[in-house]
Amino acid sequence: MSSNTLRQKPSGTIPPGFQFLQTVAKVTGGTLLGFTMLTSSIVAGGLVGLAISFRNLPDVRVLRSYAPSETTHIYDIKGKLLSSIHGEVNREVVPLDKISPELKRAVMAIEDSHFYLHHGINPSGVGRAIRANWEKGSVVEGGSTVTMQLVKNIFLSHKKAFSRKVAEAVMAIRLEQILPKDQILELYLNQVYWGHNNYGVETAAQSYFGKHASDLNLAEGSMMAGLIQAPEDYSPFLNYKLAKQRQAQVLARMKELNWITPEEEAAARKQTLKLGKPTSFQKSVLPYVTDAVRQELIERFGRATVERGGMRVQTTIDLKFQQMAEEFIGREHARLQRRGLWGTELALAAVDPRTHFIKAIVGGSDYSKSEYNRATQARRQPGSAFKPFVYYTAFASGKYTPSSTVYDTPVHYRDGSSGGYSPRNYDSTFGGAMTIRSALQVSRNVPAVKMGRAVGLDKVIEVCRTLGIKSPMEPVISLPLGASGLSPLEMASAYATFGSMGWQSDTTLIVQVTDSSGNVLLDNTPKPKLVLDAWAAASITSVLQSVVTSGTGKAAQIGRPAAGKTGTTSSEKDVWFVGFVPQLSVAIWIGRDDNRRLASGVTGGHYAAPIWHNFMVKALDGVPVEYFPSASQFKRPSP
Repeated sequence: MSSNTLRQKPSGTIPPGFQFLQTVAKVTGGTLLGFTMLTSSIVAGGLVGLAISFRNLPDVRVLRSYAPSETTHIYDIKGKLLSSIHGEVNREVVPLDKISPELKRAVMAIEDSHFYLHHGINPSGVGRAIRANWEKGSVVEGGSTVTMQLVKNIFLSHKKAFSRKVAEAVMAIRLEQILPKDQILELYLNQVYWGHNNYGVETAAQSYFGKHASDLNLAEGSMMAGLIQAPEDYSPFLNYKLAKQRQAQVLARMKELNWITPEEEAAARKQTLKLGKPTSFQKSVLPYVTDAVRQELIERFGRATVERGGMRVQTTIDLKFQQMAEEFIGREHARLQRRGLWGTELALAAVDPRTHFIKAIVGGSDYSKSEYNRATQARRQPGSAFKPFVYYTAFASGKYTPSSTVYDTPVHYRDGSSGGYSPRNYDSTFGGAMTIRSALQVSRNVPAVKMGRAVGLDKVIEVCRTLGIKSPMEPVISLPLGASGLSPLEMASAYATFGSMGWQSDTTLIVQVTDSSGNVLLDNTPKPKLVLDAWAAASITSVLQSVVTSGTGKAAQIGRPAAGKTGTTSSEKDVWFVGFVPQLSVAIWIGRDDNRRLASGVTGGHYAAPIWHNFMVKALDGVPVEYFPSASQFKRPSP
């Protein structure tokens, strides 16, 4: 084998074992190998006695199955990175064969050029360090091998002390007895700190050069290798000139070892490097989404697992669709301000009725001003948008149809208060006898309250729970008028089940979660169940279509079959429109965070319905028109 062997760029790892030892021996004249191995054995033998004094050292055998802390990544449904979650350590683990050979050679050249020769410690390096420390009267030089650095980084403190150096040596020898060289090098390169909160070679390569560790060339690899000694001092982000000087030292060492040619050294030194940017604490692309995903992951797996477990999380969100929704809400908010509704906020939640995947959540007009996610966290009274739950309960009982007669006439209830409760309509008038379809179409309050009493408020709450609503509810007389606070996401999800004719999967932001090795930890593939009576669901959908075609929701007409309901609280603190087509269910909420009145005459039909219309036109652009099934296709339940 010629001395040019180490000049070749290996396609995989550096040759382990005897073949590599032979290569280095020939490069160094054939005498170093025997001397090094003999001296290593002598030093190792001497340290056996010392090892008795270190019985309480950590057991290096745990490294056989060691998994370093790793960053969790969140992606959109098409695989685009949205955010990364990590605690103190930002790291992505990669196998050794996914690390550039140029980087591996550069690291060993400057940190441990005899790595594949020694058995954990390098006698010549130790001797040089002992002499320097003796001359200075303190620990000024380490003489550490890669193996010693690895056990120090994982198990020991970084305080300079002779006892710690001996502990490093003992543990390094133990480790080399149980792990092959390649595995030790892989652990080291994934463990070491590279600056700017980048741990491990892959994260560092992405940060410094915007590329994978496997793609680093000689110039980039030698600069990265030079960072290990003092990452922040030599950072090209902070001092490019000093980083180039350190790179030159690494290249010079590689040339001295005959691992690169003078021509390769010169070319790498002259190469101008295109730097990336620090990635450790970059802001999330879609903060409303990623905050909600993070919270769901923590509730399910625990904070430590999420921040250190290296999860790969695929969400239900399409990046472009979510960005469109956020920009849309920002513009609509500005338009409301121009109309004089100062201090208002908006929220939007969109759910696919076919899968119950969340397609968009916008928690406010500007995340940078308020991180509060009103789409998922705010519980606001839905007003008349709650009535469909009452009338669905009536239809499911088998006793009522959309044509059944209800009475919009005065009524008084004793509710424990001194004056009792007398429900009123928004316009303070009464309409007498009318059909359920007409009552919901023009949003009469009194018939809804009467129907709630007739079917049973506990039964209405039971239906809400079936629809996935988890917010607290009490069976108070005013419940049919939306007296209990619900979130926009709960409303959009519940209406989505109407839109699917009663079929439902768990509403979620997450499609799948895997670990960094691809093992599935969570699979939210839709598993639809028929949770509502299909005839009753089709019937309430038909009535809600009438609301849009000729009722309070006429401003929501979008030129295709759509169903929905306006909502306005009696004090005009909250206005809503919640509606759906077969492919998408969307809730729009307008209100103030301080829960004050918006303004006189602000209703869901005049404010929220037009916003819903504008959004749906954008969201359904290019989406085929679909029609709702007729109730006649299903069997009506028996009373």
